[in-house]
Amino acid sequence: MSKELKIPFAEILKKAEEYKPDMTRFLRDMIAIPSESCDEEKVVLRIKEEMEKVGFDKVDIDPQGNVLGYIGHGKHIIAMDAHIDTVGVGNLSNWTFDPYEGYEDEETIGGRGASDQEGGMASMVYAGKIIKDLGLEDDYTLVVTGTVQEEDCDGLCWQYIINETGLRPEFVVSTEPTDCNIYRGQRGRMEIRVEVDGVSCHGSAPERGDNAIFKMGPILNEIKELANNLGDDEFLGKGTLTVSEVFFTSPSRCAVADSCAISIDRRLTWGE
Repeated sequence: MSKELKIPFAEILKKAEEYKPDMTRFLRDMIAIPSESCDEEKVVLRIKEEMEKVGFDKVDIDPQGNVLGYIGHGKHIIAMDAHIDTVGVGNLSNWTFDPYEGYEDEETIGGRGASDQEGGMASMVYAGKIIKDLGLEDDYTLVVTGTVQEEDCDGLCWQYIINETGLRPEFVVSTEPTDCNIYRGQRGRMEIRVEVDGVSCHGSAPERGDNAIFKMGPILNEIKELANNLGDDEFLGKGTLTVSEVFFTSPSRCAVADSCAISIDRRLTWGE
């Protein structure tokens, strides 16, 4: 850095408290906008609006749909990231409130995307405002990114940003939810698909076919057992797996299934 920058933590906290109603309103607005992967345009435009409102030096939306807000013009590039797509809401009967209307009490804001990861976006945007308010720009450029399609395509957004725009930060902070602690990114990830084939026939005479769903059953039991016997590292923790999706094909509901497939989400620890 060009000079020693003393961080006025007390002033930062005071400003954060001052902007709490604005941050809350912004987060509630994002929650209210459905933004599943590949349908993020409306929430991206809302983020762009807020970045411009609080005084970012420049705000761009790249051709992939990521929103990038810039503060400062220094030579050191620092990035802070939140993916702003969400998963779906699943079975609505499992929710105790409307996931898009959300809720708010003295301590908590709830709703689809509140923690993963629109809460991070609200925090970053107002961190940028506080930096501007207190004149904390130094010999750096801060890039606040709201990235798309993370839930379906981990890493594709940043691969695009780096390869297509040439932006290469020296340091990146991800605002994935970590219970308000600083975490070190750790486990690798694999997506695994397991498929079995069968032979269809009429459901009134299943012995004439080979039911692919039944063939998958023992495999599922073995995977469940395997999940209890994965590697465990003292520092990085335990490897995990879960079956996240089940697929099948069948000519009809009164026929034997002729294929079945599952998706496995596998998180790797050291040594696996």
